[in-house]
Amino acid sequence: MLMKRVIKLEGKGNIAIEEIEIPGITNNEVLVKNKKSLISRGSELFARYVMPGAVDPSIMGYSDAGVVAAVGEDVKYVSVGDRVVAVAPHAEYVVGVPETPDARIIPLPDDVSFEEATFLPLLTSSVAWAQTASIKEGDTVAILGQGLVGSLVMQVSKGYKPGRIIVIDALDLRCEFAGRLGADVVLNCSKVDPVQSVRQLTDGKGADIVIECVGGYAGIKSFEQAQDMVRASGTIHLIALYQGGPLPLHSGKIMGKRLIAGILISEPRSQTGQRAIKHIQDGSVRVKEMITHRFPLTEAKQAFDLLYEHPEEALGVIFEYE
Repeated sequence: MLMKRVIKLEGKGNIAIEEIEIPGITNNEVLVKNKKSLISRGSELFARYVMPGAVDPSIMGYSDAGVVAAVGEDVKYVSVGDRVVAVAPHAEYVVGVPETPDARIIPLPDDVSFEEATFLPLLTSSVAWAQTASIKEGDTVAILGQGLVGSLVMQVSKGYKPGRIIVIDALDLRCEFAGRLGADVVLNCSKVDPVQSVRQLTDGKGADIVIECVGGYAGIKSFEQAQDMVRASGTIHLIALYQGGPLPLHSGKIMGKRLIAGILISEPRSQTGQRAIKHIQDGSVRVKEMITHRFPLTEAKQAFDLLYEHPEEALGVIFEYE
């Protein structure tokens, strides 16, 4: 029996649909029939879509939600018919191992929809990133970039009760979403100088924590801005993926400040994932409101092109498998 999946052929933006046999499973694996999946604009576009040499079906997608269609004989805690999240590519059927600390197949509560569940891989990372940033009550937190990750980090960060969250983006759509989803101050950096504005808002001191979520080619400039808007003894936290050369690190600007990158917590990812699920359940992170477009899987090329060519029009883009 055949299934469809998204593949990336050689060449920039060369997205296609391929039909292959539904994969088999081993004793400790499960087969999942996908219902929905989410495109991650950061990693899928800038580390894959735009890279001519990125050629591999497994690199397109990692945020799926669906129903277990088959289980291996050694699988104990997942059954056929269970609703799950799968860290796996955009495909009608995917395979994963469910019962490890860093499981790629995670059981899904009934009160979390398939669409909401597609955000869980990114939200799980955002929960870990926010914890790594060590936000304290009363801190001024500046977040550069309000794409999917920037928005999720902003919403999670509110749980730490900072004094103020200032978000920065160049696109009107993202600024509108940021205000709606809970940012205290929204700066459109296409209209104002974000460094000057953050300095003014903090009486010249700068933000206690600056979280850099822009990445891509624009991330080089935003990283420089982060160094200019953080206070003395403050923290710059790098989350985004970057292209276009090394990042400019100015010793005079960074001296006496903390620079951290990635996730620096020790708990198993499955445990962080459960905290991410609770954020959706209690409404503290409103992922469904972040969805702007839905496409059938057969229109994958159009979906990726929209995100790359018209980022001002789209935020959360979902593939539907039914």
